[in-house]
Amino acid sequence: MGNASTKTLFYHHNSAFNLSGGGHLAEFQLAYEIYGEMNEAKDNVVLLFHALSGSQHASGENTDPDGVIGKLWTRECHPGWWHDFVGPGKAVNTERFCVICINYLGGCYGSTGPASLNPDTGQPYGANFPQVNASDIVDSQLALLDHLGVKQLHAVIGNSVGGLLALNLATRYPDRVSIVIPVATALEVSHLQHLLILEQVLAIENDPNFNGGDYYNGEAPARGLALARMISHKTFISLRTIQRRARREIIRQKEEQLSWYQIESPLESYMLHQGNKFVTRFDANTYLRILDVWQKFDILKQVGSDSHADTFARCKHQKYLVFSISSDVCFYPDQQRQLVSQLQDAGVNTMYITVHSEKGHDSFLLEPELYTPHLHYTLNGV
Repeated sequence: MGNASTKTLFYHHNSAFNLSGGGHLAEFQLAYEIYGEMNEAKDNVVLLFHALSGSQHASGENTDPDGVIGKLWTRECHPGWWHDFVGPGKAVNTERFCVICINYLGGCYGSTGPASLNPDTGQPYGANFPQVNASDIVDSQLALLDHLGVKQLHAVIGNSVGGLLALNLATRYPDRVSIVIPVATALEVSHLQHLLILEQVLAIENDPNFNGGDYYNGEAPARGLALARMISHKTFISLRTIQRRARREIIRQKEEQLSWYQIESPLESYMLHQGNKFVTRFDANTYLRILDVWQKFDILKQVGSDSHADTFARCKHQKYLVFSISSDVCFYPDQQRQLVSQLQDAGVNTMYITVHSEKGHDSFLLEPELYTPHLHYTLNGV
């Protein structure tokens, strides 16, 4: 049986929106999808934050979101990225809960971002799209929830970079959520992550087609974005998984035109293919914006607090389910242990689960059977 068809909806915020960095947007749009139905009290809503290159399309099949996405909505985007987790009878049971997933402000899948038309000029924002941070994305999504009449969330779930946003919402607006589920994420950005993000930024910025971000009337910085994706991809899946997949790889020399180096290894060909495939479905400016959200994440600054103890003291009524992945080299398990330690020191009800997997960071996308019992237990209050 095929996946159920889903539909992307759009929220239009028609008044000025001030951003944390001092910029503003005269208006903005958010693309979102809803799975399940809100109850009469509208207190059964689960807000789902996607990862770095995710979208609003979390479950079911969506082959054409009203044409807004255009050429970036490739076949790879058609199935929901968390389809095995969200739906009737699944980990996040849509027979009981109403799940909302929203493409981030700054995104490229229907939400206002650098590729969107600037109403002041009629041209794509490009380099003129203002800087956004985690608080701006959270506040834009709360504006949508207010529009829908949702005052308090049953739960917020955030995977990877989305987990940073879940923590931002839970600590800045503690009365608006009861259950917080950060999956393979962290309380702080590690030194290694800072360096990996910088490498990806430089890969894109140094592409001659980048043009400072104003490339929409010419060639996109495809080589730079592909290289950035290759830098990140090796942290998303385990080396064992990369090696296993590479063994099935056909060497694709034509995918990369190098002056003298010959691609002769299936491993090299696999990584090049991952980078080149990615550029067909994502925008380089959006990639930079979300990397910047990650790089500049500072929960104490964003909450306006002097310590983690003070930050989580306001969260004692909440319940946390924190997931680690044993083979994760993107957000190492030590980072979740630090988060759990701070939560427990503040007296917050916290369950800590380590998922033992060989699939690395992307386990949270691939192995629902390892997460479902714990999600079901926590969300249903069993």
